[in-house]
Formats: sequence, C-alpha cells, structure tokens
Amino acid sequence: MLLKNKKVAIIGAGLVGLTMARLLQQKGVEAAVYERDKNPDARIWGGTLDLHKESGQQALEKAGLLESYYSIAIPMGIIVADEQGKVLFTKNVTPENRYDNPEINRSHLRKILLDSLTNGTVAWDSKCRGIEPRDGKWLLQIENQPDAIADMVIGANGGMSKLRSYVTETYIEETGTFIVQGDVPQPEINCPEFYRLCNGKRLMAAYEGNLLVANPYNNGMLTYGVIFKKPENWGNNIEPDFKDNNSVITFLSDRFSGWDERYRQLFQATSLFVGLPTRKLPLTKPWKANRPLPVTLIGDAAHLMPPFAGQGVNTGLLDALILSANLTEDNFDTLDAAIKDYEQQMFVYAAEAQRASSTNEIQMRAPDFSFREFIG
Repeated sequence: MLLKNKKVAIIGAGLVGLTMARLLQQKGVEAAVYERDKNPDARIWGGTLDLHKESGQQALEKAGLLESYYSIAIPMGIIVADEQGKVLFTKNVTPENRYDNPEINRSHLRKILLDSLTNGTVAWDSKCRGIEPRDGKWLLQIENQPDAIADMVIGANGGMSKLRSYVTETYIEETGTFIVQGDVPQPEINCPEFYRLCNGKRLMAAYEGNLLVANPYNNGMLTYGVIFKKPENWGNNIEPDFKDNNSVITFLSDRFSGWDERYRQLFQATSLFVGLPTRKLPLTKPWKANRPLPVTLIGDAAHLMPPFAGQGVNTGLLDALILSANLTEDNFDTLDAAIKDYEQQMFVYAAEAQRASSTNEIQMRAPDFSFREFIG
C-alpha cells in the first residue's frame, strides 16, 4: 500500500476531514487530524445538513457509519409559504423518500465521526500555521504546540484555508449574494406562531428578492437563513452591525415590512445572527504540478461554493471517498499519481456542483423567484 509506514496529517476536524481520517484508519493508515477548535465539544455553527445518496451517504456507508446517520437524522418534508404566511405547497415524508436526504445537526454528525476514530486521532487547540518540506517529510508548524511531522498533508480546513497556496494560486471570490443566518432557541416558546407555520417541516418563502429558509428542528433550535443580493453600497457603514442584535432585527424587519407579522416575530426572537457573503473558489485554473511532497485539498478548501444546490458537504465527502480509495487500494504506483487522479476527477464533479449552485443562485435572486416552481 502506498501509505504503508507513512503518516498522513489532515488539517481540519470538520466533517470532511474526519471522514477522511475514518476511511484511512479503516485501511490501517496512520492518520492524525489537527484542529484549531479548543475541544470536541465546540459547536459547529450553522444549519442542518442533508446528505445525498449518491455522494455523502456513499461516503458514510464506506465508513461504516450510514446506519448511525439514519438513526439520528430527521426525515423532513417541505412547506412553501408566501409572504403572508399562506401555504402554497407541501411535500410530505413518505416511506419511499424518508432516507433520500434526512437532516442532521452538524455537531451530531461530527460526534458520530469522532466516536469512530482511534483515541487521540484529533489534536485539539492545534491550529496549523504553515507547512514546509524538511528532510523528505512535511514539517507542520502548530500554534502553541510542538511542530509535527507527516509524509502527506491533506488540507480540509475550510473555505479560508491558508494551505491552499501550496496547491493552487486561485483565490476565492464573492458571488454577490448575502445570507443572514439566525438561531432561535426554544422556538415553540419564543416564536410560537412561526413555529406552528413550519408544522414540523422545512419552510421556504420568497418575495421580491428576499428569501427565507427555516428548519424548526436543529438540536433544540430553529435555524434559518435570509438570502438576498448584496447591496452595492455596502462597505460604507450602511450594512447592519452583526455584533448588535437590535441592528440586525431592524434591518431584517425593514426588508420584510410587507411580510406577515410572523416573520418579523421570528427575527425578534433570534438569539444569534451571523452575516455571510457567499463565496466560491473557481476551478478554472490547473493546480500546481510540481509540489515538493504529497499534498492536496478536500472539501471547501478545494472547491468552496455557495449552498444553493446543497452540494458543499456532499461534494467534500465524495472527495474523501475517492481520495482515500486512491491512496489505499493499490491502483497507483505513486502517491503523486493517486493524488493527480483524484484531483482530475474532483475538478469535473466539483465544477459541475459549482455550476448548479451558481445557476440556482441567479434564479433565486430574481424578484419573481418562486420556491413552488423551483421545487415542484
């Protein structure tokens, strides 16, 4: 095996990095994960995830964790409502579709993956500041920790990865959309009318360029995203102050002034807001061919994309599935050949996922966009 008696360093203990570690350890590979989070109890912020059968679920099945995912994930229907709270369309869960893409809390999925790894696999509070070749191996510079050594490095540390420069000169770029994400604790108490409107399903609504997508079941929270085209005059202290909840509540209430009061009650009940400009890493330029030692990228570090096709984490898990197979199944003579084949495949399917996300993004920003037509 290409990785016999070799150590793989995975930078980032997100869902993709942990899946990569699990798949390698199943084959007897020594894999260590370096993560900047202080401990395993750090919450992965954000909405729930739905893993697709042809990508994310395949990776979990290979990792022996698909049944664990099914046991925790919640099959959810969809409600499409208009700006006045009138239900336009309902998609229910059926015995036939309940395993298509059930929703799971990100931290819950992270725990499933962590529990599957060898004790001590993840080095917490270990931010990697950089890597450099040293005597035929990678020297990893770990903040506030001793340096580490590895034969191969896999960057799985997200869209803002600083390891990317070792692999590509491409830079991330904004796509022109902005998302305000919010958390409502105990929604049945704090925004009961909106919670009842959801009726146990994901709720989607769109009106005049403002979109709202909400999930009432995210580990005791109702999480939602408000999506709109980023105003051109932002950057001149016009945008809301996301350190001040009242500033964001006022901003959203103004944008939704023509909507039913239940939507504004949702904003007023929100305990935490985060503002996110959407970004992507274009896969248009070839990656560096002459790398001093084996190194590559997976997940958002490799192909950051907006969430408008639900492909981000699923594409990353597919990365882990393909790359781990290339490294462990004796189909290649060298690590460089195994990495090159993975990257060639990834450029095809990840670019396709990016195009789907971009197409949906353009449609969603149109003033006359309809979730009912989009889903139905």
